Amino acid sequence: MKSENILADIKSKSLKEAKEEISLILSKLENKDINLEETVKDYERLIKLNNHINELFRKKVKEISKTNKKK
Repeated sequence: MKSENILADIKSKSLKEAKEEISLILSKLENKDINLEETVKDYERLIKLNNHINELFRKKVKEISKTNKKK
């Protein structure tokens, strides 16, 4: 998923905030007393958060690579 496909409310989250929301969603998904519709929405949000975290890591790797090339 490209960064332009990530929702604005997710895109504005820090790594820590995204990780915390993922933990909350995972806890909710582990609950056996949830309905399928909610589960699907939560799972889709989880995927988007994961993609956002991957994008943050990619940016950081590029930043580190540029720093190392300058040295």
